[in-house]
Amino acid sequence: MKFGTMFTDILASFFKKNSTQLYPFEKNPTPERFRGNLYYDPAKCTGCCLCVKDCPSKAIELVTIDRAAKRFVLKYHMDRCVYCGQCALNCRFKCMGMSNKDWEHAALNKEEFLVYYGKEEDVREMLENISKPPAESEHK
Repeated sequence: MKFGTMFTDILASFFKKNSTQLYPFEKNPTPERFRGNLYYDPAKCTGCCLCVKDCPSKAIELVTIDRAAKRFVLKYHMDRCVYCGQCALNCRFKCMGMSNKDWEHAALNKEEFLVYYGKEEDVREMLENISKPPAESEHK
């Protein structure tokens, strides 16, 4: 490339409008049917586990605390999710869906991509049970 051609291209670019947008400061509205982050309503859930069975990437786990009292905790791995929407589509009771507002996910730690959905006391109880060491048997 000759210097004169390159110089004219550089000079012309000073007077052109930007072809990109300044992303964090200028955002386009997300489409209505965009599939972003998963949301879950534990009050509507019956524990049928159709969402877990239909998830192709195994991003959803439903932990049953008390089936009779309808106490469930949904363990959602955002880093595994492919945002296909199968879980929301196959949920008979419409207790989950994909948000078109919450889609910006960037983190330095992988732990931030593990989300627990449910009532606070149920999530706390589940996490306490996981952290307890298993009972040692008395057989020796």
